[in-house]
Amino acid sequence: MSSTTKTVLILRHAKSSWDTPSISDKDRPLNSRGQRDAPKVGQLLIEEQLVPDLILTSSAKRARQTANLVVGSSQYAHGITEVSQFYLAQPLAYMSYLSDLPDHYSRVMVIGHNPGLELLIDELTGCHETMPTAALAQVCLPIDNWPEILSLNNKNRGQLIRLWRPKETFIQ
Repeated sequence: MSSTTKTVLILRHAKSSWDTPSISDKDRPLNSRGQRDAPKVGQLLIEEQLVPDLILTSSAKRARQTANLVVGSSQYAHGITEVSQFYLAQPLAYMSYLSDLPDHYSRVMVIGHNPGLELLIDELTGCHETMPTAALAQVCLPIDNWPEILSLNNKNRGQLIRLWRPKETFIQ
């Protein structure tokens, strides 16, 4: 790793509701478990000293609700940026957006959906991991500037530092 790194916190939205089959996928809200679990992610960010500099979320209702609940319990003091390209996105959409960020952001959280987030972890680190709802991954990248995220390769990859899955770690 270089002396300076960037960190990406990858969060899959919390559990969504399927109670109204006629509602569009993008408009599905969180269910009661999702509403209970998302604030625990925010608490985890405080405990692990990982509160991000910036939070980017998919435009889907369940992702926006997750972001708001995480913010409410994490001491995060900035706005949430809604990124329509993150809705059901593939890794390149996340990486392209991140590559355009100003370099003063060192720790950025992205909130989105599977299978894109699992593929993003794989693309950045070479690790194949499952991301159930409300799972959080911490990935450190050996880059000094965000545009360098697009030039990561098999010889120069990020490192999956930790992965928190709700049933295994922080949610009872």
